[in-house]
Amino acid sequence: MSAPAPATHTRIRVESSKKQLLEFAFDDTHFTVRNLSEDLLKLKVPLSHVLWVGISGPAIDVHLLVKSRGGFKLTTVSASFQGDDPNTSSWVQSAMAAAYGGVKTQRRLLVIINPHGGPGKATSLFKGKVEPILNAARCVYKALYTESNGHAQKIASEILPDEYDAVVSISGDGTLHEILNGFAQHKEPMRALGLPIAPIPAGSGNGTCLNLLGIQDGLDVAYATLNVIKGRLMSIDLLSILQSGKRSLSFMSQCVGLMADLDLGTEHLRFMGSNRFVYGFLRGVLTAKTYRFKISAKIGAADKVAMVEALRKHENSAPHDEHPRAEVDSLSTGLPPLQYVDDYDGWTTFEGPVLFFYAGKAPYMSRELMQFPVSMPSDGMVDLVIQGTLPRAEMLKNLLNGAEKGAAYWLNQVSHFS
Repeated sequence: MSAPAPATHTRIRVESSKKQLLEFAFDDTHFTVRNLSEDLLKLKVPLSHVLWVGISGPAIDVHLLVKSRGGFKLTTVSASFQGDDPNTSSWVQSAMAAAYGGVKTQRRLLVIINPHGGPGKATSLFKGKVEPILNAARCVYKALYTESNGHAQKIASEILPDEYDAVVSISGDGTLHEILNGFAQHKEPMRALGLPIAPIPAGSGNGTCLNLLGIQDGLDVAYATLNVIKGRLMSIDLLSILQSGKRSLSFMSQCVGLMADLDLGTEHLRFMGSNRFVYGFLRGVLTAKTYRFKISAKIGAADKVAMVEALRKHENSAPHDEHPRAEVDSLSTGLPPLQYVDDYDGWTTFEGPVLFFYAGKAPYMSRELMQFPVSMPSDGMVDLVIQGTLPRAEMLKNLLNGAEKGAAYWLNQVSHFS
């Protein structure tokens, strides 16, 4: 067999361990491996799924994620190159630059693992899936395991922001809540809050991962790890909660009534994953318990059709610019002052028996429930849902027909405000 040809800017010919002539190539969107000996395309993956391209002795190693029926899997493709080809290093550098597209390589990460979150699989997921992918991408990371409730909050409150590019949470949404409130207690809270947080799903609901990564792949641990390595900065609104004079931060949802009871009432069923919420809902339907609340809110929008149109306009607009950490770090070192505490004008009050009151900043609460279908991450508004009373049969119908698509949004018994 003739020796592999010299590399070009986007293509290089190499030799497999079976002495077959291969071509490694990339363009603006994909990385491919072609068997030139048999004129056969062996591999084609999105360029964003390439973790690392490097030279090991006389071989080029390409580490990447390949999607199969069981999800994304770490794969390494290796082949020998012509030892005296001066363009090989240039091709490798070009491939890496194309694969990362301006994103910093070898991110410095603080990985917080909650061994007891959700079904209790965080440790095995880290060792079996997350860590090998981080190593393949040459990330620099420190792994810490939480030992008790509130430990993640303490870790976050003491973090040195300049030492890390991101904090990784391997758990559920509860640990993310702890991390954010730990940042709020930091001696420089705004600098800490400027540190990106990247979740990896290991909890019960994992709503944050679903909202960030989508329903199809949002619960795939390897895909979430790819987001840790290559994800771009995204701003989200945070909510301040004031209870008995104590301020805390919320990033996803707050609820009272049925939706709170089905969560708290199934804590002992964490081994069921997100199915525990379905069980809790069914139990709530059978008891048909209602709750009497007095709720006051400043309403920005109440027309459901108009809110859908606003969402579509947002989705069709140009992507928001990233906010560099330098901008965030230059802000005040204290938390922003609370708004509306002494504001008594312009509030609308709701009273009466309801099933639940729900406030949220993201569409999905779990894979089975899109509670806030018109929610936007950084519009300065919170979505409010007040669910009126319904017959048991109607509640079951809502659960079984379209809850994962937000179908309840259009029900007359559901008041939805922004």
